[in-house]
Amino acid sequence: MLKVTDIHTYYGNIHALKGITMEVHRGEIVTLIGSNGAGKSTTLSTITGLVRSKMGSIFFEDKDITSLSPDQIVKKGISLTPEGREVFPALTVEENLKLGAYIRKDKDGIQSSFDRVYELFPRLHERKKQTAGTLSGGEQQMLAIGRSLMTAPQLLMLDEPSLGLAPKLIETIFELIVSINQQGTTILLVEQNANMALSIANRGYVLETGKIILCDDARALQENDEVRKAYLGDILH
Repeated sequence: MLKVTDIHTYYGNIHALKGITMEVHRGEIVTLIGSNGAGKSTTLSTITGLVRSKMGSIFFEDKDITSLSPDQIVKKGISLTPEGREVFPALTVEENLKLGAYIRKDKDGIQSSFDRVYELFPRLHERKKQTAGTLSGGEQQMLAIGRSLMTAPQLLMLDEPSLGLAPKLIETIFELIVSINQQGTTILLVEQNANMALSIANRGYVLETGKIILCDDARALQENDEVRKAYLGDILH
């Protein structure tokens, strides 16, 4: 479904991504793990066209999207829920969700997406007339994910969905990610909480200073001593 080949991305003179190559297959949950500054968010930003790569190619559904603009990439079926949620605080929940559907013209389909989001996140339905800025952190995260789903994506990319949330809410968000995937949406997940990410993923890529140093099934990565030591908080005996 998504094929990223030898991507090199720079911020000024900083070589942020140094030849990233990865694939996401239809129906999967794939996670990118790594320490802060490893290049996880930059990878998502490059795929969505928010940051331009200097080398390499990105294919989605066998079409080259490397040079497309962010709005064209959304229209192709890729949506990003950014780190830090970035909801519109002065707008209501419903208005935030409507903005997610701004590229769509299919009224029936948009209503179906509203129904789906409210079914996944009943709390958003309860608060649909409430301004987003008055929601809790967990509710804002639900709204950010819901807004991404309003684009009807085939591939949903999530950047640090558990950031700043209480442990119980993190569990809820991860259960919802699994539900979204089971409903047919492919997921690419960037997550600091590597253990939680690997517990729901099919496969994972480990990034270190702009390079992929390891790729394997999620279970194998969870059992890998080096991964456990570096990212899962285990101390080797």
